[in-house]
Amino acid sequence: MTENTSTNKINSYQKEKNREEMRKQIITFALMIFFTMIAFFAVAMGISSMFVIPLILILAIVQVGFQFYYFMHMKDKGHEFPALLIFGGIWVTFLVGVTFVTIIWW
Repeated sequence: MTENTSTNKINSYQKEKNREEMRKQIITFALMIFFTMIAFFAVAMGISSMFVIPLILILAIVQVGFQFYYFMHMKDKGHEFPALLIFGGIWVTFLVGVTFVTIIWW
């Protein structure tokens, strides 16, 4: 009888944890759609490109962060090596960009 009660508590905890995770993913998805709409409206309204381009880049970076953290489950344990590869790729991309900008301006 005690084992059955313990199993029910574990199942109840897991269901609540899954429900909370799904809620966070839905909120994140809604935010990403909202950010995309902001970018489209900023372009459609004919706002100056000096404002629109940085806005779109910032929104894109935020969306990439949401994608990594929530939808690619980088927040979960056991994803340290893929995270290392992704962040290493981001670092190499940054260095290549800085190199090209330096070569062009020099």
